[in-house]
Amino acid sequence: MTFSLVGRCEQTGMLGTCVTSSSPAVAARCAWARAGVGAACTQNITDPRLGPGLLDLLAVGHDAQQALDEVVATAEHVAHRQLTLVDATGRTAVFSGEHVLGRHATRAERDCAAAGNLLADDAVPVAMVEAFRGTADVQLGERLVAALRAGRDAGGEEGPVRSAGIVVVDAVAWPVTDLRVDWDEDDPIERLAFLWEMWRHQADDYVTRALDPRAAPSFGVPGDA
Repeated sequence: MTFSLVGRCEQTGMLGTCVTSSSPAVAARCAWARAGVGAACTQNITDPRLGPGLLDLLAVGHDAQQALDEVVATAEHVAHRQLTLVDATGRTAVFSGEHVLGRHATRAERDCAAAGNLLADDAVPVAMVEAFRGTADVQLGERLVAALRAGRDAGGEEGPVRSAGIVVVDAVAWPVTDLRVDWDEDDPIERLAFLWEMWRHQADDYVTRALDPRAAPSFGVPGDA
């Protein structure tokens, strides 16, 4: 019911993930990223514990493949799961259990990895990776949106998607971008693209407001001097 991508910007070191699904609020369960550590997506009859577990292993020194291998070896019901992971150096790893639903596929390259299940076409992950790699000159959030659009245009799921989200981390301890469309009857990917376009011009300002409110720009709202 889902297709997703994890990625690293080779120029900035920023990490992030994007995901879309026919299920509601997909990013709340599937999308995980930690600054300076990595990004993970856990999907297909999702176990939300696996994303933080993968990142915990990266944080103590495992590379992407080592972390994925350990989770696959120890997690319950792992045959039902589909996992993607990128570490802070750009190494990637993917896993699809034997009970992953429908037509499913993965693609892993340097700095990005994609996966999907219940797909209309098994070329969806390839299209996502190509879109991500082909947009290296723009912000990471925009690259993640481009990957979702490419997956949709390559066939997407067997049925319509209803939710989508992106998460991006940078040098601070919290996500610098965490945008979600939890339900949309029409096109949650385009709704997410709209949110990104609105957000991307303000993202740095919100970091400044947290670190040094005295240097923060005005909110530009009535009553804000």
